[in-house]
Amino acid sequence: MTDQTRYLLVVEDIPDILNLLEATLKFKGYRVVTARNGEEALEALQKERPALIITDILMPKMDGFNLVHRLRINPETRTIPVVFLSATYVAAEDKLFAQSIGVNRFVEKPVDLVKFLPIIERILAQGDNAPVSPLSEAEFYEGYRKRLEIKLRQKMVQISRDEHILVNLTEEEKASIKGSLSTAINEREEIQKLLDQIREQAEKSEKPQE
Repeated sequence: MTDQTRYLLVVEDIPDILNLLEATLKFKGYRVVTARNGEEALEALQKERPALIITDILMPKMDGFNLVHRLRINPETRTIPVVFLSATYVAAEDKLFAQSIGVNRFVEKPVDLVKFLPIIERILAQGDNAPVSPLSEAEFYEGYRKRLEIKLRQKMVQISRDEHILVNLTEEEKASIKGSLSTAINEREEIQKLLDQIREQAEKSEKPQE
């Protein structure tokens, strides 16, 4: 493979996961650029076009769904292959929506690197995607909003359950639950911010032009 075909863009907001992916991929001979969210990924794309993008879904500022939609509506980035990584969006409906917006492969976290590396090799060997028509803005945001609303409800149920469990545990037993609870609260806040952004966009588009 040429240097260009071994250039990967990895997008992940959790430092430990990002560092592990970057170190592993570099060890395997790939040239890797990293970003912590969709906005940083789009900035990196302005400098150089990667052969493959590996991205988390739930991230601050711009998540993976929104990032891929922006890639697919831009003719210059429409055919770049994308692999999704996620521990939150793992339901069949999530994977179907990911496929509908142009994601090539969906990998659940925690990532099994032994199985993951051959997936990358196969996608790179296939080259760019064939050009396809992206979802319309209305189609994308309708599906996107539904996914966020479902995940928000799930996170609220998880938080309520964990808070109830904590009451009946000893201090030693509470440690693992507190970690899970803290993660769920942070994810709920991120999902709520994304939903608020969508609603603001919808309100602006519905206002009559003066």
